[in-house]
Amino acid sequence: MEQVRYLITGGAGFLGSHLCDRLIKGGEEVLCVDNFYTGSRCNIEHLIGHRRFELLRHDVCFPLYVEVDRIYNFACPASPVHYQHDPVQTTKTSVHGAINMLGLAKRLKARILQASTSEVYGDPEEHPQTEGYWGRVNPVGIRSCYDEGKRCAETLFFDYWRQHALEIKVVRIFNTYGPRMHPNDGRVVSNFIMQALKGSEITIYGDGSQTRSFCYVDDLLDGIEAMMHSPASFVGPVNLGNPSECTVRELAEQILRLTGSRSKLRFELLPEDDPKQRRPDITLAGTQLGWAPKVTLEDGLKETIRYFVECMA
Repeated sequence: MEQVRYLITGGAGFLGSHLCDRLIKGGEEVLCVDNFYTGSRCNIEHLIGHRRFELLRHDVCFPLYVEVDRIYNFACPASPVHYQHDPVQTTKTSVHGAINMLGLAKRLKARILQASTSEVYGDPEEHPQTEGYWGRVNPVGIRSCYDEGKRCAETLFFDYWRQHALEIKVVRIFNTYGPRMHPNDGRVVSNFIMQALKGSEITIYGDGSQTRSFCYVDDLLDGIEAMMHSPASFVGPVNLGNPSECTVRELAEQILRLTGSRSKLRFELLPEDDPKQRRPDITLAGTQLGWAPKVTLEDGLKETIRYFVECMA
């Protein structure tokens, strides 16, 4: 069987590093590209020196000239703390990065998968969110650099598909968690776990009644790989996430129970444009990919907590 060479942009990040592991384990060649803005060398350090793994420090805002068979475009800071730190660069990463990776895929005639996001739905009026919902996004808010950048990237992918017959795949990723999350990325799971382990107050924005759906990283990557290997006729977009919904307060209470922490809850004002509800309709992923998440929130949180405990040791 012929070996496939994969390019993973953002390959040293949370999701990208786990995908690197999977592909290497599966016998494939991997070119990991990252500028280490939010990615960490620690995430892929164990792969350095492997004969089928190559690491390249590069910013996707600039063209890349390599030879690969398939491309996973994961490059972009995904947490509000990181993408709001340099919003112009965030938009550039989504838009210029998409243009450069699509240009590379066009030259190589390579299949390319875009890691899009549930944030393209904004603060939704439709619940749960289906792929046919166009979204309700503020184009001039503090989150717009990420939300609109990802929306524009999807536009580019579909225009390359229509105009150049490029083989594209687009997945919309809902809240995902697991080992290798950045401890200070501002996302609710990592925030709550770190605060609980340190005995600090658990910071909840709003009254905690807003809902989220949390998908464990292994489940998500099962869906992403299934999408990459699906028939060329199915391009997406397709929702990937866990439809099991809970309130932010319920999540905090579960983390307190699992960590045995005595931290108290502290409530603060809800940030601008923070969505009140977030839950994917994954019917399409089930019918087209045969995919559904398997890991329960409790089991996934236990693994994530274990990782953060080891990081703090």
